[in-house]
Amino acid sequence: MADDLIPGFPGFPPQAMRFLGDLRDNNDRAWFTAHRETYDQAIRGPAEAFLACLEPALASLTGGPVSGKIFRIHRDVRFSKDKRPYNAHLHIAFPARSGAGDVTACGFYFGLEPERVLLGAGGFDFAGPVLDAYRAAAADPVKGAALESILARLAASGLRIEGAELKRVRQPYAQDHPRAALLRRKGLNGWRDLTDPAFITSEALFAETLATFETLTPLVKWLADL
Repeated sequence: MADDLIPGFPGFPPQAMRFLGDLRDNNDRAWFTAHRETYDQAIRGPAEAFLACLEPALASLTGGPVSGKIFRIHRDVRFSKDKRPYNAHLHIAFPARSGAGDVTACGFYFGLEPERVLLGAGGFDFAGPVLDAYRAAAADPVKGAALESILARLAASGLRIEGAELKRVRQPYAQDHPRAALLRRKGLNGWRDLTDPAFITSEALFAETLATFETLTPLVKWLADL
């Protein structure tokens, strides 16, 4: 990784993970209001700075513009039995774009939780035309073999491969297809966990995030070409 791709993001402040853990244990509006300043200083502000550093770095990796999204701390509880008002995590997504500029069902993901940072990329909940295109590509002798090779390299680098999957391969594909495991997938993503607080609160966090995203870029590009 070239040095000019690594801006000087100093890491999240030590109180960031403590705040998220406390919010998980005190998930109500009164507690959050009383600690709003800590949220702004330890979570929201650093997240915006982190996003500003990652967008141009990811654009250099992917060869096109990248626009990230910081998810709201407030939960949408309108149709949920769980009425806790806040997310006890920070999630940032960077949707990938196809060559035509259309957003596809894949991208890069960063999560800060009370005990870890979660780095990943891939696609979730393939449905409709995206699911059809994924299955056709996975079944294709050339494209499917390329995907298998990508996933093997990700696993060899220590990433775990996840994604929703069905119990059986759906028609018109044979149950004994050589890539049946891929054809059962309805999502496909790779992940790395960082659990050392000293690492998360240092400049090393940005470098590791970018290095992990670089490792995952072949998967994102494969999915973006669907």
